[in-house]
Amino acid sequence: MIKLHKLNGSPIVLNAELIEALEPGAETSVVLATGNRYLVRESAEEITAQVVEYRKKVASEGKVVNPIKGYIREQP
Repeated sequence: MIKLHKLNGSPIVLNAELIEALEPGAETSVVLATGNRYLVRESAEEITAQVVEYRKKVASEGKVVNPIKGYIREQP
């Protein structure tokens, strides 16, 4: 999990394993594999750095993570 901030400054904690895309701009749009989208204050570079640190931590603990096991994405 990584901690980011919505545009109004309130914190949000996202599952880093579900991040599918980052769309940089004045604010960064974080797109999750679930289809949810969040606008946050952090830059794409800052988010990427947080995800890398998260992954290092998970890898050092020897855990295998499959965030979408059993998840079926419904098409509109």
